Amino acid sequence: MNPRTTPAIPAVMRGAVDLSGLRDRTPARPPADATPGPSDASAEDVAAASAGPTPAANGVTIIDVTEATFQTEVLERSLTTPVVIDFWAEWCGPCKQLSPVLEKLAIEGGGSWVLAKIDVDANPRIAQAFRVQGIPMVFAVVGGQPVDAFTGVVPEAQLRPWIEAVLKAGGVDAGSVGEDPDLLAADDALVDGDLDGAEQAYKQILADRPADEAALAGLAQVGLLRRVDGVDPNAAMAAAAKVPDDVGAQLLAADIEVLSGQAEQAYSRLVELVRRTSGPDRDRVRNHLVSLFSVAAPDDPAVALARRALANALF
Repeated sequence: MNPRTTPAIPAVMRGAVDLSGLRDRTPARPPADATPGPSDASAEDVAAASAGPTPAANGVTIIDVTEATFQTEVLERSLTTPVVIDFWAEWCGPCKQLSPVLEKLAIEGGGSWVLAKIDVDANPRIAQAFRVQGIPMVFAVVGGQPVDAFTGVVPEAQLRPWIEAVLKAGGVDAGSVGEDPDLLAADDALVDGDLDGAEQAYKQILADRPADEAALAGLAQVGLLRRVDGVDPNAAMAAAAKVPDDVGAQLLAADIEVLSGQAEQAYSRLVELVRRTSGPDRDRVRNHLVSLFSVAAPDDPAVALARRALANALF
């Protein structure tokens, strides 16, 4: 696979990952699906399960993986179906932003790929094998080997083309899972760094479908990437810390936080800035915050909380 890495993904972790210590930890067995079968499964059922992952009742396989089941649920399963690993923890706020989006896309995928959720606190050996240093962290595994990865919260508009590339690496026709070709073309332009082309494509979609959430998110992502282009993140964050009432510096800091998987901090930063400003400055901050909401998933709980906080700050 020659993965295309979008600039919106904060960090890509490629290279050798030593999984030898996690292999053959348990006897080989058919991968389990999210919906367990009856204990008296027939020989035909077992044989069917051995042939590859069977989508759960809701049309998708989303599974919790442990050290004891990693061999069968991830490595063996990935020989027939791409597996996307979501490393998370209960205490991780950004994980709670990313995981629902991954689960939504897995459901849309209808079993074309498998979402494997791994709690890093309960399974430290797996996290160590994958060199997980921060979460959320997501790995794609195809043919028993990691092929691409990213850390931090990535907007849905960026996740879709990333998963498309994973499916292609696994020999799956991404078009067969119901993607909109116009949206895919726009996403491809964004992933390839063609911001002008992506903007034009998203605007064309919105001209036909003004309420298209994915296109709205993609267009907001274009604006976000343009604002941070060429910016030194460390210098920008240091400058914002020195001038807490400088609107421009705070808006840029919020952009950087969103791209670094710290959306909740960005929302809080701008809500507090709304409280301290008035007139045109307040309108500028409010509009900027709303644009950042558009980058996130529409059902993101952090956005819902921030919207309530913004309403309180305004009124």
